[in-house]
Amino acid sequence: MSMIFPGRDQLIHAFDAAVTSSDTVTAMRALRTALCDAIHSGEVRLPDCVYAGCAEHYARRELYRSPEHGYCVIAMTWSPGQGTPVHDHSGMWCVEGVWQGALEVVQYELREHQGDRYRFIPAGVIQAGAGSAGSLIPPHEHHTICNASADDLAISVHVYQDEMTRCSVFEPEHDDWYLRHEHALTLDVPEAVAP
Repeated sequence: MSMIFPGRDQLIHAFDAAVTSSDTVTAMRALRTALCDAIHSGEVRLPDCVYAGCAEHYARRELYRSPEHGYCVIAMTWSPGQGTPVHDHSGMWCVEGVWQGALEVVQYELREHQGDRYRFIPAGVIQAGAGSAGSLIPPHEHHTICNASADDLAISVHVYQDEMTRCSVFEPEHDDWYLRHEHALTLDVPEAVAP
């Protein structure tokens, strides 16, 4: 279900134009630009529910799903200290922009795997502030995201290639080894999230 919010139509128009680019790298560049422009312009106001955290987990709320192009736009709300384990995007590209606050993104490089055991090494840390955006293009998609602030809420907007209902998460075992699990992703219903 898509949400209505000020500036939504111009944002979707920019995303539609970006995803029709001739190749993935060009489309990702155009999506990053469109997302950063929307954040900086002040003309797009995300729905009020996005500004409410969820005590149990970071909140995922669907803003829009394109019936024509298939991409999906998700707003994520990160209360202080909330984050993800190492995870992938099930082979889909994604553009992620920080709308408010700051997020720490750690990228991981896959070195080898044996069945459901994977060996990763950290490959870089990005301190992403409001107005910044990055992209993940498989096979370089393994990462963590965390709101490292002790006090401030962070909000990010993610544009996925398609609806993302599951992903792989990787739980630490020992040394650089992680155990892979399938993880179902759910959406938070705006009315069900307490302010």
